[in-house]
Amino acid sequence: MRLPTGTYFQNYRADHAWWRTKFVWFRMGLLLAVFLLLPHVIGGAWLPIVTLIGYMALAAMGVQLLIGYTGQITLGHAAVVAIGAYTCAVTMFVWGVPYPVAFVLGIFAAGLWSVLWGLPAARVKGLYLIVTTMAMQFFTIYIVIGQWIGPVAGRGRAGFIAIDPGMFTIGPWVIFGSIPTYYWTLIVLVLAQVFLANLLRTRVGRAWRAIRDNDIAAEALGVNIFKYKLLSFFIAGCLGGAAGGFWLTTLAGVTPEHFTLTLSLWLVGAILIGGLGSMYGHIFGAAFLVLVIELLRIILMAAIPVWPAAFEYFLYIRYLIYGLAIIGFLIYEPNGLSYRWWQFKNYVHLWPFSY
Repeated sequence: MRLPTGTYFQNYRADHAWWRTKFVWFRMGLLLAVFLLLPHVIGGAWLPIVTLIGYMALAAMGVQLLIGYTGQITLGHAAVVAIGAYTCAVTMFVWGVPYPVAFVLGIFAAGLWSVLWGLPAARVKGLYLIVTTMAMQFFTIYIVIGQWIGPVAGRGRAGFIAIDPGMFTIGPWVIFGSIPTYYWTLIVLVLAQVFLANLLRTRVGRAWRAIRDNDIAAEALGVNIFKYKLLSFFIAGCLGGAAGGFWLTTLAGVTPEHFTLTLSLWLVGAILIGGLGSMYGHIFGAAFLVLVIELLRIILMAAIPVWPAAFEYFLYIRYLIYGLAIIGFLIYEPNGLSYRWWQFKNYVHLWPFSY
């Protein structure tokens, strides 16, 4: 981050602090106040959309770690989100485990499942790694969940598990309704963001970037590629498991249809639009896609009196806009929305001497 003239630091700790000036502290405090007061400003109608943005950003955070920071391409991240969700659901509604414990179990189960499918990453890359992660997607959804977890949960072979909203409790706090779910979204997303941001500032984060830029050179310099690749899959899986365990609080029932290949592609598109290798890219990308699709839904609903079949084409138009958005960003803004945010921050920090 560029700093205004006259601002400097006298020690290493101050130079590497997250928020290095009083203006940044003020800005972050104001942002926190906005998020805390948001449910009382926008009302309940828009809160589910904000919650959906938080879920998409949390799920895309693992994809950002794998693709943006470690260079490991994945097209099956929805599978680890599903493992987190189903582990949490089965342990809660079948075995009677409290939600906080089930949530943590779902996180670690998703992390371990991701590591299992990340083992080939030590030997393969590029197209072969894409095929491996796609195999994880189909095997997890159609075999593990559809054929194994469904019968174990006692809900049949379809993998459907009905959800009792009253069981989502953390101490005296019941996570039921749009406002409690929104605050739970905020807590989980902020904690995950802080954890990943701190991890990327350590030796582990530097090793991941070295592998992403040139794995052969990184190995020649002493980086244990196998270890750090598996660690990235584990952390990414844990983040996906957290997204799955959180998403249960918004559902009446969980099915494999919630975690299809479309979701995996959607998460990759979110980081491409938001910006690869950016701590805010997955948030910007998730917000962009969710808001654009919601705007499209509103427009088509308004067009029904004029065009009765408008909403029937919503699914096709949604995919069309998704593809065009990715192509447009890759051509005209390959660094994503986070790059524009970085430019805006520098302009504000250096104003009025923006040059």
